[in-house]
Amino acid sequence: MTRPVIRFLMSTAVIGTLASCGAAVVQVPGAGGPPAVSGGQTPAAIPAATPGDEAGLQRWIAQFRPRALSSGVSAATYDRAMAIARYNPEVIRLDRRQAEFSRPVWLYLDSAVSDNRITTGRQMLSRHGRTLAAIEARYGVPREVVLAVWGMESNFGANRGRMQIIPSLATLAYDGRRGEMFAGQLIAALKIIQAGDIDPAHMLGSWAGAMGHTQFMPTSYLQYAVDFTGDGRRDIWSDDPTDALASTAAYLARNGWVRGQPWGAEVQLPANFNMGLIGKGTRRADWGSMGVRRIGGGAVPAGSGSIIMPAGARGPAFLIMDNFRSILRYNNSDNYALGVSYLAERIAGRPGIQGNWPRADRPLSTSEREEIQRRLAQRGFYQGEIDGLFGSATMEAVSAFQRSIGVTPDGYPTSILLGQLRG
Repeated sequence: MTRPVIRFLMSTAVIGTLASCGAAVVQVPGAGGPPAVSGGQTPAAIPAATPGDEAGLQRWIAQFRPRALSSGVSAATYDRAMAIARYNPEVIRLDRRQAEFSRPVWLYLDSAVSDNRITTGRQMLSRHGRTLAAIEARYGVPREVVLAVWGMESNFGANRGRMQIIPSLATLAYDGRRGEMFAGQLIAALKIIQAGDIDPAHMLGSWAGAMGHTQFMPTSYLQYAVDFTGDGRRDIWSDDPTDALASTAAYLARNGWVRGQPWGAEVQLPANFNMGLIGKGTRRADWGSMGVRRIGGGAVPAGSGSIIMPAGARGPAFLIMDNFRSILRYNNSDNYALGVSYLAERIAGRPGIQGNWPRADRPLSTSEREEIQRRLAQRGFYQGEIDGLFGSATMEAVSAFQRSIGVTPDGYPTSILLGQLRG
């Protein structure tokens, strides 16, 4: 999972957040014995590093040992786990990689909610229906939402990642541009090994440390993973996805999921709608009285929410509620949360997005995205980092600039906007 780190707060009804803290676990009816630790996956080979890089990492491992031990990792666990740590140049290459062009939201969703993924999701709903029903009853998160996260994160377990987590995190903590963050993740991974949930060799995942079927970072695993099968381990790595799916539901539930409420809905705005109200920063419960309706007609969901237009005024509009924000806690990307929401809708047999995307818009290059931020900063609208990544701060700055020049303040950065800033 950008993976913002899980990536990423729930009622007292949640049981079994941390098996290591003595919390209760749930025995799934009909569940078999303990699944295989490795899930049959073979760890990916680590490419050869230069002698200098490898020697530097090994010195860092020796220097890092006191910090890990002072954080609660035993000497035996540290020495056992770090014995497999090697400098992995591939994770550094991936960490430095940046796409020249960002994908527009419609292309992202074309992939996220593809016909193949919908079909596979429905097959998984049939295959794991009993388990998913038990998870939904416990945590209140609909089974199709849990399935959608699984599909988004690992294509329903097909792409869990085969890199050994300990070498990857050690390399990133030693040599990465976000060393302190990865050092914290490394300590968390060592504590998972110490708890007996997995062994160092079979702790596999993505290059950045996200693990298992639903790609938990180690710190989030420690906080939210559950032993739903009752076998004594919180196993998100094996071919049996039960613990991973339950852990995902527990994560969402403890991060604000409201049982029985929708994530939101696609909506149609009235002709005189105040576009200054667009954005997650505006939360209201009276959208209906302002003329906002579900796409195709009908009242909007009851409750407080915000309206977003991820492709600007020429694209679809969505009313997002607390459950959408819960998904954002898993991965803080509107595109991701829309992908989960609509993959869930389609798995459940409901319609997809009805509005039209402005597919003729060309994508902005990294340098153009950075230029937009830089010019917004020069005009006093933006105070964030010039990184070419368009999050909430950039969108709000775009809206403020658009209002200042008398155009529709939809917060959507385009080549037209760049021309306006240059002018």
